[in-house]
Order: sequence, then structure tokens, then C-alpha cells
Amino acid sequence: MHDIIAIGSITKDNFFVVDYETIDWPKTSLKKAIVLPLGEKVDVKSILATLGGNSSNASVTFSRQGFRTACFGKVGRDITAKEIFAWLKKDKVTPIFAYAKDVPTAYSVLLLRNGERTILGYHGASDTLVEKDIPWSKLKSKWWYLSLAGKSDKFLKPLLEFAKKNKIQVAFNPSGYHIMHRRQEIIEALPYLTFLVLNSGEAAALTGISFTDPRAVFKKIDELMPGIVAVTDGESGVTVSDGKTLYKAGIFKEKRLLDRTGAGDAFGSGFVAGLMHRQKISKTKEFTAEDICFAIRLATANATGVVEEIGATEGIITKKQFEIATEYQSLTITTQAL
Repeated sequence: MHDIIAIGSITKDNFFVVDYETIDWPKTSLKKAIVLPLGEKVDVKSILATLGGNSSNASVTFSRQGFRTACFGKVGRDITAKEIFAWLKKDKVTPIFAYAKDVPTAYSVLLLRNGERTILGYHGASDTLVEKDIPWSKLKSKWWYLSLAGKSDKFLKPLLEFAKKNKIQVAFNPSGYHIMHRRQEIIEALPYLTFLVLNSGEAAALTGISFTDPRAVFKKIDELMPGIVAVTDGESGVTVSDGKTLYKAGIFKEKRLLDRTGAGDAFGSGFVAGLMHRQKISKTKEFTAEDICFAIRLATANATGVVEEIGATEGIITKKQFEIATEYQSLTITTQAL
């Protein structure tokens, strides 16, 4: 049996490093836009193809932390799927694929400029998952890490029912799309989760409360679920609740900022890996304050490693790297009663 299976999107990411002109553009989150001339050829500085997708990214974290790991998602019958299969096997992840007959594997082109990126994404086979594609007998494990992409969000309820029946602990990282289209279903799912990770915008969308009042956000979520909740807030770091205590931590200063792609996946999967490490010691499903602080440090270190490299999996740290790097133990974590 696997220790954990990551379930969600599987993608090939293709990075084009560029230095194109930018202009002010208030309609975007960064208030900037890249300028590309229509009808002309333009050069790129360098390219890199890597593994991508929520479940793929998370599965690499778990494997590099020493856990028996599998990754489930839907791909096409194409060369891209074969490349992804090989990448996962190289990282000692067991690929469990459903195959689309006539739809290609999900594929992204990322225009990378000074650490920020514009993503041209094609969901492809990931968006064609149907219930008969789910190989239930192969998905039994101790943990699941769910991050359901696009239309696969409709399988949250049957997945959770299977997990409950088979005593699988579930960590969940819903997308903004998922919250927008199935908010009530997610709220109803919260009692079945061991861990929930969101960014500040997603937390506000799920609760209907602005994250300018984080205590109110956490109180709302804690009323609905017994597990641990983590909300990331960019350079402001992370706030975590176990229902009794709020834990607040900043970020590690990266040695270099090359690419933010996959930082959220690295944090969420790193946190779960931290909880799993502590479970091996305690032999219980209950988590102490010490366990949560350990998970915060591992998650933050993993996210920092990712932004220091190009690609969502290139900088994911190993168990040994975390253990020997003294700076990873130095993160200050403050606590206060909820």
C-alpha cells in the first residue's frame, strides 16, 4: 500500500524565458501586461520543459521526503504522457493514469520574465475525467492529497465517501475555480478533511469573509471542520489553525527568485509531508503544536526551494536537505489562542 496518493491534474510545463516589453495594464493582478507584436516572429532567451500539474507537483514532494507515493490523473495517448510517465518514475513516483482516447495531455506554455510568468494553459485530458476512469482498487492508501482540476471537481463527494470507508486521511487544496463553482459542496466536505490549504483569496471566497480579518476567517472554517487549516498570504507568510491555536510564520528569504510556479503546491504538499513524518513518530492521528510547527517549517522550506528554480518540481527539497540545512530550522513561529 502507498503512504500517499496525489490526485488531480497532470501537465507538461514548457517555460520560455523572455525579456519582452511590459506596459501598465490595470486589468491584471500585477497591473502589468507583456507586449507581443501580432503577425511577427519573436525570439526567446531559453526554454525548459518540466513536470507540472497539481498532483504531479505534490507527488514529487512526497517521494523526495521518502514516502511511498503514487500520482493519479488523466492524460492523453501521446508522447507528452510518455514523457510525464518517465519523469514520475525517475522521481520514484508510481503513475496511475486514466487515458483519454482523442484528447491530448494537458499542456502549458509559460512566458517567464523576472520571476513572474504568464501561463498559456490547455487543460486537455484532465478536463475529461469521468467516474468510470477512477481505478478505485488502486487508490487505497494511508493519505490522499486532493487538488481537483477543472471539471474533475465533480468527483469530490464520491472520493471523500471512498476515503471515509477506507480510513484514508485526506488533505485538500481546492482551486479558485472549484470554490467558485462548488462552494457549498466544499463546505459540506470540510468535516471529512484532516488538512485544508488555501491562499488568502480562496479563504475569503470560501467563507465570504475578507482576509483582512483572519481570525474571523479561521473561526468560520474551524466551526465546519475538525482538522488543520493553513492559509498562505504571499510574502506575508502563512497562518495555521488547529481549532485552538493560531500559528503565524513568515517566509525564508530566497537566494534568488526565478519562478513562482508551483510554490503553492510545494507548500501544501510540504505541510502534509511534515504531518506524515510526525505521525511516524507518534503513531497517532492527533497532532501536537510541535508537529504543526515542524510541518510549517518543512512546507515553507519546500516552497522556497521551488521559487529558487525554474519549474514547479525542480527545486523541491529532499528529506536529507531539510534535515541538514540549519536555516530551515530557524523560522520564527508565533502562536496565540484562537
